[in-house]
Amino acid sequence: MNPQKAREIEWEILPPEDRHRRTSVEPIFKWVALIMDRLIRIPGVKRRLGLNPILDLVPGFGDIAAAAISVSVLVYGIRRGIPKILLGRMALNVLINEVVGIVPIVGSVFAFWFTANTRNYQLLREHLDTPNRSTKTDKIFVGAVLGLVVLVIVAGTIGTFLILYTLAKLASGS
Repeated sequence: MNPQKAREIEWEILPPEDRHRRTSVEPIFKWVALIMDRLIRIPGVKRRLGLNPILDLVPGFGDIAAAAISVSVLVYGIRRGIPKILLGRMALNVLINEVVGIVPIVGSVFAFWFTANTRNYQLLREHLDTPNRSTKTDKIFVGAVLGLVVLVIVAGTIGTFLILYTLAKLASGS
């Protein structure tokens, strides 16, 4: 038997139909990574620019929009059976991107460098090549990280509305 084929069988955790279900999620992660992190080629620079750093230039709403796109892809991954530990690592990338993204300009520069969606796509590709099992502590960790992601998004939304409310109050002179 071919050693490579034996290694694939050794790492197979779910039945083939479930593995096919997990691999079918790859295209959405690939497209989101392309659009959000690598859409525009910048002449003379080896890096590419996506919509994420551009959206981050719009205070509050840009961060929320970028986070919503990244989280919606993670939710799709949950529905398609991606292991929870992998989703936790991906959510951590989104969380890091959103926490730093709160700071105007610095957040956009960080998003340009960090490319959270591309990192998530690479994590997915690595997992599909060599899947492994998650433990109970992995699941607790994932829950905590996903909770933090939701908390940061909610706090950013509330902060944006408070800032807009204060600006509107100042503009109206009351």
